[in-house]
Amino acid sequence: MTHPRILIFIPTYNESRNVERLCAELRAIDVPADVLFLDDGSPDGTGVTLDRLARDDPRMAVVHRGQKLGIGSAHRAGILYAYDHGYDLLVTLDADFSHTPADIPRLLAAHGPGVDLVVGSRYLQPGSLPGWSPHRRFLTQLGHVMTRTLLGLPYDASGAFRLYDLRRIPPALFDLVRADAYSFFFESLFVLQRNGCRVSEVPIVLPARVYGSSKLTWREALRSGRFMLALYAADLTHPERFRLGRPIDRLRDDLKPAGGWDDYWSDKTHAVGHLYDIVAALYRRLMIQSRLRRRLARHFSAGAHLLHAGCGSGQMDRDLHRCWRVTAVDISREALERYARNNREAHHIEQADIMTLPFDAGIFDGVFNLGVLEHFSGAEIEAVLGEFHRTLKPGGKIVLFWPHRRGSSVLVLNAAHRLLRLFGRPDVRLHPPEVSLIRSRRTVEAVLERAGFRIVDYEFGMRDLFVQCVIVASRSDDRRSPASVPRA
Repeated sequence: MTHPRILIFIPTYNESRNVERLCAELRAIDVPADVLFLDDGSPDGTGVTLDRLARDDPRMAVVHRGQKLGIGSAHRAGILYAYDHGYDLLVTLDADFSHTPADIPRLLAAHGPGVDLVVGSRYLQPGSLPGWSPHRRFLTQLGHVMTRTLLGLPYDASGAFRLYDLRRIPPALFDLVRADAYSFFFESLFVLQRNGCRVSEVPIVLPARVYGSSKLTWREALRSGRFMLALYAADLTHPERFRLGRPIDRLRDDLKPAGGWDDYWSDKTHAVGHLYDIVAALYRRLMIQSRLRRRLARHFSAGAHLLHAGCGSGQMDRDLHRCWRVTAVDISREALERYARNNREAHHIEQADIMTLPFDAGIFDGVFNLGVLEHFSGAEIEAVLGEFHRTLKPGGKIVLFWPHRRGSSVLVLNAAHRLLRLFGRPDVRLHPPEVSLIRSRRTVEAVLERAGFRIVDYEFGMRDLFVQCVIVASRSDDRRSPASVPRA
């Protein structure tokens, strides 16, 4: 059996009084590992000391950088070095003896089958922070509460004592991590968790520094706090930024979305757009997600093949793939790239115009559409519903989220656009115009009956704060003559 190649990585800055003893303790543990030090141009001569020690130890390597570039940047460089040199496991720790080299075998022992990352945790047992000053203890505990609450990380997310299984973690995941300072630790753990990596923990004791002073200052803590809030907001509005995407099954160069849809899915460059993204994300999570899942569970059996027509970024689809086979289409390439990151388990992802779907007749059990039809004209809606009818199996159903003209979301958006015009920003549109809002259930029934559908469920009321109409209709073979479709 081939033993894994192990690298122990330690970044340094002004650690000249620690590294000699540290090297001796690393040599004393019974772990067949190479050691890499990365020094950021320490003015106290740490790099010179490391070079001298490396000349006597063939397992030790030293990388020098000309200036202090940040602890997170150093760890990213160490991780890249480990990938480039073919190591299987990477252990990272600090040089100040807040992490004990004798604990490395315990870290390795906790690395079992299916574990991608092992984290040394100071929160698993009492008395794990001996000698810490009150302010440093407070900052550490506050950071732990924030990473648990905002980022959903139940682990010791800000510690550097870790074991990465590089055979199981794609290197591209670290390209999604942007922080160069202490925020690197919780951001990298956040990204790994969001991409399904399995994490294990071992309890450790973190004594105060042997020499020197703590690098964790109030200024650094405030910077990390701001970064954490920004990370939370980004995950709320654009969770796909933190996920690796799957390949899109088909892209078409001949499709060019009209109406500003690529611009809509591109990153907003103004403050109003960022605020809209946050409000829209909260609205989707609080209002749409549960309503959509309830309707699908009520009308479709497990394993049914569903088409999400006009899928957008697909934030609402992430939990659907466990129950149903979802095929997603959108005309916007930008939207599909986001969808592919949010929905790695999707059955099929394809660029297509929902007015001319590229699928055979009668292959889907259901079609769902979330807040799209209001952007089309009557004739276009007729074409879309005709394609839904054609691609559905007999008895198949459609689920439509379609805003009412008196819906609360419509009123809020109209007010927002009036304010933008009032403050001299008529050029800023939060989304493409809504030209076909629902006027009444009766007009919707007429539109759907003309397309060969019969309403089986219709909801618009106080239960959902008058946000959108939710319509479920079943396919029938009774299609009226294709006269002009009335406004919904």
